[in-house]
Amino acid sequence: MRPDGRGAEALRKVKFTRRAMRYAEGSCVVEWGHTHVLCAASIEERVPPFLKGSGTGWVTAEYGMLPRATHTRSEREAARGKIGGRTAEIQRLIGRSLRAVTDVAALGERSIIIDCDVIQADGGTRCAAIAGGFIALVDALRHLKKSGLIPAIPLADFVAAVSVGVVGRTPVLDLAYEEDSKAQVDMNLVMTGGGKFVEIQGTAEHDPFATSDLEKLLALGRQGVKELIHLQQACLGVDSVEALATRTG
Repeated sequence: MRPDGRGAEALRKVKFTRRAMRYAEGSCVVEWGHTHVLCAASIEERVPPFLKGSGTGWVTAEYGMLPRATHTRSEREAARGKIGGRTAEIQRLIGRSLRAVTDVAALGERSIIIDCDVIQADGGTRCAAIAGGFIALVDALRHLKKSGLIPAIPLADFVAAVSVGVVGRTPVLDLAYEEDSKAQVDMNLVMTGGGKFVEIQGTAEHDPFATSDLEKLLALGRQGVKELIHLQQACLGVDSVEALATRTG
């Protein structure tokens, strides 16, 4: 039995709430157990310097954690004058994950920036940001299509992420902080709705792990991502990526 009473193969309760912000072109609040993340998508009619004149757009992300998102107050990174290495790594991961399913060439020379702000952290914040960021991205793309700026929704698939790990010698799905802090193996999986991997981040915290452990963790991750994508589809009111092209609300 896990600290919160779940079985080894169970996700925490996950809830997506769209249109959480009045002014953003797309937004979503993710409540994932005790982890809460606000994702907002903004459209800008410009691209990074390396894409100027290319006719191609860009999807990127920024990530941050509120000072009291954790048990003790953390200093704002803005007060230090630079972002930390963990923050930089996470926001690059979110951007890569969303670009993996987006045809950025179809955006024209414009950018969609996904701001992911952690309101409360209890493990899995990057996974929550990717899953909620995708929903915010969809609504921003719908805004562009409704405005006549793009002819179709340029998405090839859904994308979501989940953590897996070995805790007390048992492979488990979706680690909360209490489990993550003492896991023998800690891994994050980013996958598409079609079951393809975007990224695998895995570490043995102490002893190396066997191929059999990896296979069990990958199977748990596939199951978890499948459940998350079903929740994304229910939130967006579609049952496939193709349906995104026709649904406007």
